[in-house]
Amino acid sequence: MADVLADAGPLMPVEVAYARPDEQVLRALNVPEGTTVEQAIRQSGLLERFPEIDLSVNKVGVFAKVVPLGRALAPRDRVEIYRSLIADPKAVRRQRAEAGRATSSSEG
Repeated sequence: MADVLADAGPLMPVEVAYARPDEQVLRALNVPEGTTVEQAIRQSGLLERFPEIDLSVNKVGVFAKVVPLGRALAPRDRVEIYRSLIADPKAVRRQRAEAGRATSSSEG
């Protein structure tokens, strides 16, 4: 792999991030110009470390904006692999607000 990178031209720094409730990983890489989001993820080794990641299912992004796997990276981009949501965040906030109102009215 080192020979492939040596022949690829100038390298640029990027990061690949993935987080689970119990563990967060941020990998710094130097990749050739023109490297895509998918290529950086594959180079990071995170697919082997976290077998639950499925690039056909998990959304990915750069700096919190969802992007396609084929998007070319720029220097210092941070690629993020997103987990599937267990619950709808809006529904959870609504339930908390309703629970807070119920507690406030029962105290009065």
